[in-house]
Amino acid sequence: MDALTLLHERSSMGKLMGPEPSPEQLEAIYRAALRAPDHKELRPWRFIEFSGEGLTRLGELFAESEYREDPHVGDAALDAARKKPLRAPMVIAVIARVTPDLPKVPKIEQVISAGCAAHGILLAVHALGLGAMWRSGKYAFDPTVRKGLGLEEDDEVVAFIYLGQVGGRHRPLPEHDIDAFVEHWR
Repeated sequence: MDALTLLHERSSMGKLMGPEPSPEQLEAIYRAALRAPDHKELRPWRFIEFSGEGLTRLGELFAESEYREDPHVGDAALDAARKKPLRAPMVIAVIARVTPDLPKVPKIEQVISAGCAAHGILLAVHALGLGAMWRSGKYAFDPTVRKGLGLEEDDEVVAFIYLGQVGGRHRPLPEHDIDAFVEHWR
């Protein structure tokens, strides 16, 4: 697959199944992530890989978050939270590992760099013929989840990337009107 085809055709896959990516595929995926733009070579990325029992542990962390938010939450909501990570054979949490108070590399730039690393993961997954879905939602910002993942005060969860084998069909990609997004100054 050439680079432009990859960039033009990558899409999110909501239905994912096992097996999880092989060690060789994961190496290629992480190598792509580590090519993200990185001002001052801070390497502001951290990746937490969840598979097998790790997915169950992540689900328990999500359920704990629900319970701390509302101690009267019902069992159905707790079970739903526990099952969220099980929608794929693997989840990679992409963390922006922020070095605070750098005048030339503000926090937002470090978070965007981690976002670029997440995008590199998505591109590599697609190039390998696998599927992925970038999710964030409330758990990415929840203090219980942040603590459970061992985040420092300035760190940010950028994405929970669900990945595995493509379990459904590719939906048609929308065509975007480039002129709706591009402003020309000439």
